[in-house]
Amino acid sequence: MTRYATIIGTGRCLPENEITNATFAEWMGAVSPKLADVVGKFEASSNIKTRFYAPEDWATSDLAVAAARDAIADAGITPEEIDLIILGTDSPDFITPATSVVVQHKLGAVNAGTYDVGCACASFPTGLAQAAGLIMTNPNLKYVLVIGAYMMHRLADYKHDVMAFFYGDGAGAAIVAPSDKPGFISSSFFADGSFANHWGIYAGGTAEPASVENVQSGKTQVRLVNAFPPEVNNEGWPKRVREVAKNGGFDIQDIDFVIFTQVRLNSIQLVMEELGLPIEKAHWVMDKWGYTGSACLPMAFDDARKLGKIKSGDLVVFVGSGVGYNQAAVAFRMP
Repeated sequence: MTRYATIIGTGRCLPENEITNATFAEWMGAVSPKLADVVGKFEASSNIKTRFYAPEDWATSDLAVAAARDAIADAGITPEEIDLIILGTDSPDFITPATSVVVQHKLGAVNAGTYDVGCACASFPTGLAQAAGLIMTNPNLKYVLVIGAYMMHRLADYKHDVMAFFYGDGAGAAIVAPSDKPGFISSSFFADGSFANHWGIYAGGTAEPASVENVQSGKTQVRLVNAFPPEVNNEGWPKRVREVAKNGGFDIQDIDFVIFTQVRLNSIQLVMEELGLPIEKAHWVMDKWGYTGSACLPMAFDDARKLGKIKSGDLVVFVGSGVGYNQAAVAFRMP
């Protein structure tokens, strides 16, 4: 009997501390009036109107655990039944150990193995593909918890760096389980390491260990060094959708819903038009939650699913792209 994999539950965590664009503009205005003007321009191009920050005593693992509990409850299982935790984040609790290990302990998933995935916004579709592949080829695995979590504002100079406009905290999660009919259909992966020096945290690792000097200069905080050309997403996303359709043997017009990285609404609109799909088949949450990085795809998916926009039998494609840069797409048929 062929063993398939499907998504049986989703969840999310949105912290309570709201930082509106008006508040963020006040912070930037204290640095420079020109930066306050940039906030308005960013809002117009991205559709981001607000964002939420976690409590000061939280770490990324706390967001992940809250989202995991929501997904576990939605799936009707317990933490003890989880066999594996795959956590995607580029704002980890520590360089090492893995944040997924911390999550496993806090969650009480005492029977689960864990590992981290570190490809920014591409982490969640990557994790879904890995979870499905492992379940389909390992009869001993029943429930895999896939999480995307993000707390980048904690790693930014968020009251002085205008690029922190985009950083909102949050986490999303999904439970992948065996199925008697296809859920996971196909995947597509792409990367271009020539963009590795564009946006990141460039001190604190082995290339440049943390020192008094680079901490004081801000190099251990996230920084935009070189802007990404818009073609990275506007041309890359349609390519990933076409590849995942080709790999899965379905037509673009067969797609019922697409979840993209939630950074700019105009990118989603342009790509849906390029694909010949109605905008109603996409969903966005950046207007109400900001850009939540590694968490934005599972959070948007959970929102669309619980709003009733995604139904049983729907063919859903996830497309994520993150700094580095990495891109990943995965297609699932909803149970």
